[in-house]
Amino acid sequence: MAVTRFGAALALGLMLLAGCSPLGPSESGYNDPYESTNRAWFDNNLALVEAITPGDGAESAEPPAQPGPVRRMVANFGANLGLPSVILNDLLQIRPDRAAENTVRLVINTTVGLGGLFDPATRAGVYGRRTDFGETMYRWGAAEGPYMVLPVIGPTTQRDAFGRIVDIAINPLRYALAPDEASYATAARLAGRVAEAGAYSELLDANVIDTADPYAQARLLYLQTRRYHLGSDAEEDFIDPYADF
Repeated sequence: MAVTRFGAALALGLMLLAGCSPLGPSESGYNDPYESTNRAWFDNNLALVEAITPGDGAESAEPPAQPGPVRRMVANFGANLGLPSVILNDLLQIRPDRAAENTVRLVINTTVGLGGLFDPATRAGVYGRRTDFGETMYRWGAAEGPYMVLPVIGPTTQRDAFGRIVDIAINPLRYALAPDEASYATAARLAGRVAEAGAYSELLDANVIDTADPYAQARLLYLQTRRYHLGSDAEEDFIDPYADF
C-alpha cells in the first residue's frame, strides 16, 4: 500500500511536469491570472498573521524577530519532523551530498536535541538545506505556472502547490508511524510553521505591509526569493517573511 501511494504521488508530479502551464515570455515577470481571488486570500492571510503574532509598538515585551524559547522549540520540532521528506527530495534530485548532510542533521537533532526541540546540529556546523517536491519538479524541468495565494499557506505557484500535495503523500513519516501518530506529526509541523511566521512578523511589516501595494510587494518578494532559491547552490537562502505562512 505504501509503495502504491508513493508511486501515485510520483505520477502526479510527472503529470504536472508534462502539463504545467509555462510562466510566460520572461522568467523575470509574473503570471497572475487569478489576481482578484489571490488578493482576497492575501488579505485574509494577513489578518490571520496579525491575529497570532505580537502587536506593534515599543511596549511589546519581545521583538517579533527574536522568538522566545518556547516558540523556537516548536519551530525546531516542526522542522525536524520535516527532514525525512527533505532527505527524500534530495535523493530524487540526485543530490546525495545534501541528503547525507540532512541525515546527519536529523540524527543529531533527534538524539542530542531531544527529538528536535533543540538544534545542536546548527551549533555543530551542520546546517542542512531545505527543499521540497516543488524544487524536485523544477530540477526535472516542470514550468512554474501561475502565481497563487492559498488560504493559510500564502504565496505559491502552480508547480509548488502541487509539490506540497506530493510532499504530504510521500512523506516517509506517513508510513513509519501509526495513523494517529502521523496526524500528530502533521499538526506539529504546522505549529512549527506558525511559530516561524510569528518570528518573522517584523520583517513582514517592513517589507510587505508598509508599502503602497502590499499584495504586489509580497508577490514580487516571493517570486524573486523562490527563483533565487531554486537557481542557486548558495549555502544560505533568502528569508521570505511571508512564504512560510
